[in-house]
Amino acid sequence: MRVFIQSIVAQLLLNPYICWRGYQAIPPKKGWRIPYLLFFIIELSVFLFGFFFRNVLPDKVMIPIQYFCNTWYIASIYITLSLLVLELLRLGNRYFNWFPKWITAHWKQTKLTLFFLIIAGVTGLMFHAYHVVEYPRITNVYLTLPKGSSNRDSMTIVMMSDLHIGEVIGKKLVQRYVQMSNEQHPDMVVLVGDIIDYESRFAEKAHIEEDLQQLKAPLGVYIVYGNHEYRANRHAKYRWLKKTGATLLVDSVAMPDSSFYLIGRDDYVNKRNRKALHTLMADLDTTKPVIVLDHQPWSFAEIAMNGVDLGLHGHTHNGQLWPYPLLMKLIYECPYGYHKKGPTQFYVSSGIGIAGPPYRVGTVSELVVLHIKFVN
Repeated sequence: MRVFIQSIVAQLLLNPYICWRGYQAIPPKKGWRIPYLLFFIIELSVFLFGFFFRNVLPDKVMIPIQYFCNTWYIASIYITLSLLVLELLRLGNRYFNWFPKWITAHWKQTKLTLFFLIIAGVTGLMFHAYHVVEYPRITNVYLTLPKGSSNRDSMTIVMMSDLHIGEVIGKKLVQRYVQMSNEQHPDMVVLVGDIIDYESRFAEKAHIEEDLQQLKAPLGVYIVYGNHEYRANRHAKYRWLKKTGATLLVDSVAMPDSSFYLIGRDDYVNKRNRKALHTLMADLDTTKPVIVLDHQPWSFAEIAMNGVDLGLHGHTHNGQLWPYPLLMKLIYECPYGYHKKGPTQFYVSSGIGIAGPPYRVGTVSELVVLHIKFVN
């Protein structure tokens, strides 16, 4: 798991700082300090064991290691942020003396109280962050598209992106996604990339294709590639996606009925080979509505320039963990939600699944229900 490797940052930078500040806060007694230091020693040992033997350990050993280390990785981010806020307040007190006298007079007791408050707060945050992933919300989006020569007046589309089926997102959650989708009674279902996280073997062993086969929509279920479909065993992923019974659109055009076009683009990660949008639209009757599925939200200008009516995207996770959503706003024109560029409308989903640890802070796991009206 990629995030497992990225958590080296926590081991090298965050852990020493957290350990140092916590050590200063707890009472100078063996009954406190030995268990405290033992936790950091065990966590580091488990991490190093998993890191160096990740290619040979069986899944039943490796997955719990990843859960443990990545949970601490996420928690350590918010512990560090809390400590940095306290550092700023403490430094500011040197100039503004804003701490009440009873705090400065009982500094040791104050530090210990803050120690437990941070632990309690971050623990509560982690439980909430896990719940957000386990129970995605339904996001209703209402859109009006030009009818053109279409004879359809309305349509409901369920959109899911970034399922990331793998070690974390397994059969139980996918079954929940399918149930949520079917309860919306959609006309069409679209899965907008990153269906599989990294390895396909987890989906294959659990036969999750059988669950996706239960998606019900009279106009069909459609899948496009995401960047994760190009990682690891790419060809095995292609074979597995075909088993889901959905229509795989890779730089291809479908007409679910005679009312509109659905274009599925190859992922941007394969930009050398993916076709230009104007090439895909060359023979289309552009008086009919055109909907484009494109996993990564990089091509707003191209989509708008070609007169597409609606672009649907995922990929960003809206940063998944605060404060990363702030960074997403600097990277993408629209990292999440509804966007309009000229006459073209877009929706970028934060995804129904997650990449890496099963936590979301400041973002949502969502199943998007698009309520579309066609008007002249």
